[in-house]
Amino acid sequence: MSTTKTGINIDAVSRSYRKTVGTVFNRKTTTIDALRDVTFQIPSGALVGCIGPNGAGKSTLVKILCGILKPDSGTVNVNGREPFSQRQEHVRHIGVVFGQRTQLWWDLPVSDTFALLRALYQVPGHRFDVRQKLLIDRLGIGETLNQRVRELSLGQRMRCELAAALLHEPDVLFLDEPTIGLDAEAKLAVRELLRWLQQTGDVTTILTTHDLQDIEAVADRVLVFGNGSILLNGSLGDLRSAFGNTKVIRIATDSPASHPAAHLAKAIGNEQTFTFDPAQISAADLLAAFAAQAVIHDVEITDQSIDEVVARMYQHHRGESK
Repeated sequence: MSTTKTGINIDAVSRSYRKTVGTVFNRKTTTIDALRDVTFQIPSGALVGCIGPNGAGKSTLVKILCGILKPDSGTVNVNGREPFSQRQEHVRHIGVVFGQRTQLWWDLPVSDTFALLRALYQVPGHRFDVRQKLLIDRLGIGETLNQRVRELSLGQRMRCELAAALLHEPDVLFLDEPTIGLDAEAKLAVRELLRWLQQTGDVTTILTTHDLQDIEAVADRVLVFGNGSILLNGSLGDLRSAFGNTKVIRIATDSPASHPAAHLAKAIGNEQTFTFDPAQISAADLLAAFAAQAVIHDVEITDQSIDEVVARMYQHHRGESK
């Protein structure tokens, strides 16, 4: 195992690739900037969410951190290792889970796959047994051990993928869309494991996902990517402060109500849902205005969802009106 845990340090990293478009007789080659002067630090043991639209640079970043790609410029240090130049040493100390790909042997029982991984990573027998039992209990996969991987449900397979990625006790874990397509029970199991990893502080984790509820549930902070650059590096509170000043109020009344400072987002039967900016009008004043127009039977006031907050940030980045 690696003994020096300095976290992840990225300094002025850029990576581009050439793309050819057009017909056989009229081809044009253009340069695409996948990452542009990206700089950030992640302390050892932290869990950071990485979000952004398709093509924003997330996958390129993960490939660089795994040692699959070499950056065109800048420096990359993961717990004292340079991933690309020290690739053989580096991969011994990282775990990777890609939601759309598997590291499990399709026709083998899960237990045989785990045994092969133990041999591949040269994990001592007793240490492996202790680690395997811990992960089996944490992920609730005991009943799947004698099943062939091809016979598992998606939720069962993803839990086994997580166990496989952690069997050799990596110091860094990369998760790319680990909950995509999972049912609620399987998602909760994945999130519970990630919370446990946070509590132990032994593994630095980067989670890329389009499911922002995953980010809300487990991430210490978030990196938001757009067009190869970091748009925001901070907590979800920072993200809400910058782009989530809108609140949501839902009222059930005996007749429709309205207010110029509130935008009607949805109306179903006797229920109306509005968005409003608390800097323009307080929730109490808005509720009083509604009460003067109709009898209110029920009311609920919430923050804007994190999905809507991120959408507002992307609109701002593209220069669109809010």
